[in-house]
Amino acid sequence: MNVKNATAKEVMLKRVRQALLQKNDNPHPNFKETALYHDEDELVDLVFVRELTAAGGKFLYCDGEIGLIENLISLTEVNSIKNIYAWEQGIQNLLSPYGFPFLKTEKDFELANASITSCEALIARNGSVMVSNANASGRRLSIYPPIHIVVAKASQLVWDLKDALAYMQKRYGQEIPTMISTITGPSRTADIEKRLVLGAHGPKELYVLLLEDRF
Repeated sequence: MNVKNATAKEVMLKRVRQALLQKNDNPHPNFKETALYHDEDELVDLVFVRELTAAGGKFLYCDGEIGLIENLISLTEVNSIKNIYAWEQGIQNLLSPYGFPFLKTEKDFELANASITSCEALIARNGSVMVSNANASGRRLSIYPPIHIVVAKASQLVWDLKDALAYMQKRYGQEIPTMISTITGPSRTADIEKRLVLGAHGPKELYVLLLEDRF
């Protein structure tokens, strides 16, 4: 290649090819790989609760469906929730037999006080909730109402993000959802005058109701 006639792009690509062909010694020979997380002495569910609450989330344990309904009634009374939305058929089937009131259409959605959704997994190491676009709630129901209530099963608890992704792969196979995200506590930002503000880009409160299903 004539360097004088070569374009800047061609010169750059030539340098990249040369760099790829060169075998350099490890620039950091003393580097040692260390575990991202330290070993835990507590059970996975206790670690999740600890990290969830540290991130500002709230946790409620439910030993069965009746316990779940009782916790939901208490939660709606304490927070004066009037319009609570549930779009997923599975959540509706869980609530309907007990007469728990919810809205399931988009009519007056802007008046929603809270939403109830399921999730894909609960990640213990950082207290996060993994969600995807595979269910009917979509992204809007989990970020628009000021209170987001997640109903999860104890069997969905995993240790790390890699475990959650493996869980997703096992569940969906080749039909993996196109949008996978994690929620860690309520929405927050410190960009406004360097003050921590909750609910700036999503819910001000996040509740995780864990339904026991391991027995």
